[in-house]
Amino acid sequence: MNDSRVNQKIRKRKKIRWFRISLLVLFVLLFGGGAYFYNVYSNVAQAVNKMNKPVLGGLSTNQASKKLNSLDPISILLVGDDHRSDEQGSNTDTMIVITINAKTKTTKMLSIPRDTRTELIDKKDPTKNRVDKINAAYAYGGPEMLIDTVGNFLNIPIDYLVEVNFQGFQDIVNTVGGIDVNNQYPFELNGVTLKAGPQHLNGYQALQYARMRHQDPRGDFGRQERQHEVITKVVDKAKSMSTLVNYDKMLKALSNNITTNLTLDDMISLAKSYKPATKNIENVSQVEGQGATIGYSWYLLVGDQERQTLSDELCASLNLAPSPVTKFYKGTGIINNFSTTRMTVSELHEHKI
Repeated sequence: MNDSRVNQKIRKRKKIRWFRISLLVLFVLLFGGGAYFYNVYSNVAQAVNKMNKPVLGGLSTNQASKKLNSLDPISILLVGDDHRSDEQGSNTDTMIVITINAKTKTTKMLSIPRDTRTELIDKKDPTKNRVDKINAAYAYGGPEMLIDTVGNFLNIPIDYLVEVNFQGFQDIVNTVGGIDVNNQYPFELNGVTLKAGPQHLNGYQALQYARMRHQDPRGDFGRQERQHEVITKVVDKAKSMSTLVNYDKMLKALSNNITTNLTLDDMISLAKSYKPATKNIENVSQVEGQGATIGYSWYLLVGDQERQTLSDELCASLNLAPSPVTKFYKGTGIINNFSTTRMTVSELHEHKI
């Protein structure tokens, strides 16, 4: 056997060997990668299953999912409070209505002041309807009454509910590495002292930043703006690639502090088709009203015309034709006719407040 033939056989064996090695490496990479991504998916599924809780109010899960599949605009009611998600009997601390339009690639947020006086709606048993602060709906009728009350107040459908335990919200902020904000007013609250100007906040600081209102000259309206800012900053950080390495910590923080009727398929649809809309987050004009002391409690009285204006703007973002809101006051412009901020029981009855 000549040298050339021997060399050919050696080269052929080397090619076969490297081909086998390459196949083995490819197999290991595919198998290892597949196992890794399966593990990620499995962990996500478990976390979402822990967070998921069917809600009887608003649209059914199937109806809401059909809207996602059709890329129709959707609405989400984001609720923040200190109570655990499975508890009832506590008033909600924060209520933000979010509309997401995949086709126009826009997201809008509207904060509803918690002291807003309105009719609390119980569609299952209308005899339980009552007039009170809007944040009391959860205490009286759970998430179902809250969804139906907010939907009635704004005259729009509420597709999804997301409840966040604000005490646990700090875990989420810490997981994304904190957030950068621009503090407008120096304040001290619960051991946190912040100066005016740019700040980097950890979870506990962000929680106090989002909750402070008594030291803000704009009161609850100033707090609403800071809450919108915090939410936007957290979303921006969560979308960054650097956060993905801590996905397990993020899942734990989310599953321990959030309850929602969003399913895993719903979340995948949102991430896949609605993500561009989160790049353009706009704040809807704040809810305007007049303060009044009724009995021993302070309320924000929001006129029907103001509600109609807010409803029309949200309907436009949801691609819905505007329609008249359910009248809460017997007279038109009654809010502007109050001669005093303290009302008697007879005035209360006369004006259906």
